Amino acid sequence: MMIVPRKSNAGWKNPFYELDKFQRDLNRFFDLGQGMADQDASLLAGYWTPAVEVLDHKDNVIVRAELPGLVKEDIEVTIENNVLSIRGEKKQEHEQKEAEVVRSERYYGVFHRAFTLPSSVDSARVNAKFHNGVLELTIAKKEDAKPRQIRVEVK
Repeated sequence: MMIVPRKSNAGWKNPFYELDKFQRDLNRFFDLGQGMADQDASLLAGYWTPAVEVLDHKDNVIVRAELPGLVKEDIEVTIENNVLSIRGEKKQEHEQKEAEVVRSERYYGVFHRAFTLPSSVDSARVNAKFHNGVLELTIAKKEDAKPRQIRVEVK
């Protein structure tokens, strides 16, 4: 039997990995209110953390949150003092069947994600879309914060 080593990305490390991990740990700590740090404990307590993606474009900031199984009425989005908060609850479906749940890896319960927005965004100009379980928020940047090109003349 010949063992072939797997190729890995061991030589490459995401420079934001530690910062992302710290953010997740902080979110989990404050979301639970009790300081439970492991994901299994948060599931037992009825909390879950949806995956989020934040993109910084020239004209706007886009925030996408994966919220499968939710409807728009289950979601609350607020911006206060440049802090974007996404809250909601994924309710467990109660089917009347004569079956016992043997294993369930689905997430249910309340969630809360909060992000500090850069001062360059205009929190009054927000567009929200919810489609196929993905919430997409487009937050426009202030005109004076957008990059400008300045022509330099050579004499």
